[in-house]
Amino acid sequence: MICHEGKVSVISFVISLLVQLFGISEFGEKLALLLNESIFSSFYSLFILYFIVLCLILTICFKSSDFQIAIRAAILGYTFGIALFIIFTMNEKYKSFGIYLAFLTSFHFSEYLVISISHPQSLNIDSFMLNHSLQYEIAAISSWIEFFVEVYYFPDLKKYKTIWLIGLTICTLGELLRKTAMLTAKKSFHHLVQLQQSEDHKLVTNGVYKFFRHPSYVGWFYWSIGTQIILANPICFILYFIASWLFFKERIHMEEITLINFFGQEYLQYQKRTPTGLPMIKGYIIDT
Repeated sequence: MICHEGKVSVISFVISLLVQLFGISEFGEKLALLLNESIFSSFYSLFILYFIVLCLILTICFKSSDFQIAIRAAILGYTFGIALFIIFTMNEKYKSFGIYLAFLTSFHFSEYLVISISHPQSLNIDSFMLNHSLQYEIAAISSWIEFFVEVYYFPDLKKYKTIWLIGLTICTLGELLRKTAMLTAKKSFHHLVQLQQSEDHKLVTNGVYKFFRHPSYVGWFYWSIGTQIILANPICFILYFIASWLFFKERIHMEEITLINFFGQEYLQYQKRTPTGLPMIKGYIIDT
């Protein structure tokens, strides 16, 4: 059952998406024409006006304790609306960026939403994963820079729909695997590696955990490189693959040390019969 904070995030996401969709609707276009002599003469500058209106709505609707949740979910919903605007109204060479943006915003929103359902006790602002790390932010910005540089110099590279479809498929499967893993693990899933075992932390070996020891990492790994396929970013695809592989190799190594300490022989047996799911990553193996 979704908790109160999860409901706040859903309502905020939906409200912001509706505000954005209003902005790109036929009525929104008429409003842009009506204001063509004002400070909002540019259709795009109306996005700023709609966002201000959105913030006022959130301030009225939510108490201060819920506002921090609401504004983050609203920004994600509003950006998802911008992604739809790019996909359905802009030049063909920009559409893949809209698809990418839709996946990016839905990923971060669904991280919070799934935790609010599966493990609400651990839910906090960081569950949106918006401030994951400085490296994550640099990687995202680098991919945007590469995309727009290549749009300018090699616009035809961004128009291959087959590439979009491949990336979209990989992203979707990766996202579904990660969220399925989170829902399966429930209270045993945490965004941070746990150094002390809690009473409700159990070794999960059913569902998708029958096939991979770390299905949430597998899903995130392929989602990550899938975003660069969508963008048709050859440089960032290689860099994302290497950086993600190194990150998860280190993360799994560290996590499996704690899991062996928590579950001992039970985890060692599970480790022998189930792969990590990531290429050429074996995890922390004890020599016997």
